[in-house]
Amino acid sequence: MAGRSGNGERGRAVYGPTLEEMLHPERVPAEARARAREAAKDPLDPGNLFNISWKDAGGRVRYVVLDPALTGVDATIIVLLGAGFPSGSHKVGAAYSVAMERQLAGDISPGEVTLIWPSTGNYGIGGAWVGPRLGYSSVVILPEAVSRERFERITSYGARYIKTPGCESSVKEIFDACRRLQETDPSHHVLNQFDAMANYRFHYYVTGNSVLEAARDEGDGRVAAFVSGMGSAGTIAAGDRLKQAFPACRVVGLEPVQCPTLFENGFGDHDIQGIGDKHVIWIHNVMNMDLLVCVDDMACKKGLRLLTDPAGRDYLDREAGVDGGLLERLSPCLGISGVANILGAIKTAKFYGFGAGDNIVTVATDGFDRYGSVMEKLSAACGPLDARGAAACLEAVFHGVRLDWVQEGDRLNRARWHNLKYFTWVEQRGKSVETLNAMRSQEWWMAEQAKVAEFDRNLAAARGF
Repeated sequence: MAGRSGNGERGRAVYGPTLEEMLHPERVPAEARARAREAAKDPLDPGNLFNISWKDAGGRVRYVVLDPALTGVDATIIVLLGAGFPSGSHKVGAAYSVAMERQLAGDISPGEVTLIWPSTGNYGIGGAWVGPRLGYSSVVILPEAVSRERFERITSYGARYIKTPGCESSVKEIFDACRRLQETDPSHHVLNQFDAMANYRFHYYVTGNSVLEAARDEGDGRVAAFVSGMGSAGTIAAGDRLKQAFPACRVVGLEPVQCPTLFENGFGDHDIQGIGDKHVIWIHNVMNMDLLVCVDDMACKKGLRLLTDPAGRDYLDREAGVDGGLLERLSPCLGISGVANILGAIKTAKFYGFGAGDNIVTVATDGFDRYGSVMEKLSAACGPLDARGAAACLEAVFHGVRLDWVQEGDRLNRARWHNLKYFTWVEQRGKSVETLNAMRSQEWWMAEQAKVAEFDRNLAAARGF
């Protein structure tokens, strides 16, 4: 198996789990499962490839149910926790799936190419982890304004990074940097999460079915809504699977108020690290999205501080009546986008009038370990948090969620969202109008979903067990 350094030396290919095994890790062959348990002690061990799953060592989906004392609504809000994945984010599953599809297709081989991971954060961190574990030299391209911890995590996994101008919404600059690298050296191979259907398939199958497992034991056992910031539009693909199980399920997408691309063809800069990129993502099935809501980036950062700062947690536990055990488990597993998703879930509950027993599911993409520097800047700007400030934040950020910035996915809006793909993907990125038009039909997406079984067969055959 390839070494830990990720120096790109020529060697035999490394293979990890199938999509079915990421959904059901108990189905990983015994020898690989035993190695994965041992590898969990060392984050850099390639054996951790078989730990890419929403499930913990006991086979349970990692999630929490939020306390109504926090959310201010009676609906059951379930939050899947991505921080337990290798690299600290569920985006590692997408990064692995994208790389493995290319490796199985013969497009990449260890020691022959350098993998380029265009990202605004967690996909790039996932690629920085996956690439070296598979034996590839890896370079992550991401905006200079994202948190300091993101860059530190990338180098700790044995990858390099290139900073591009701008912030979370500055994705064109990332694409431009990728193009320059490829023009300089053809051995640079770009794994673009924004148009890679492997990203869609990982979340459709693994995340979607994991949500179904989590919801089965909560509320009425059904999924009334699935809420996700769109980022690379991978996670929101789980909604396609959920609608197949529960046709009445609403799929809800989130954007920042500061960068309302789908909402009003808008643009701008924001700091919800993980969503909102000034283009409609190629792999986003917008024709299946029922609601679009926008959330404010400052509200998300203040909400994160309330849930992670000792003064905020003390107020929530002692005075607001929020379950202390929930806070203990949730706080380390939240980032800015996780709070954004929670606020979107609250807005969804209010908009549709969901109540007790109605399950609204969302995700916390990563953990607090990569946002300490952001919180330091917030405290420097706003002053330290005390009980009075915590009370005001709970009321304004969580309980005071309003029904502004809401747009339903009617026929005209879905068509408008879809048509916006043309300008990035056909004019700038060389996609065909014929494919763009075909994507209007759910049959096109079902054909992509069917490739899950093909991927698993090819992977099982290649690795030989």
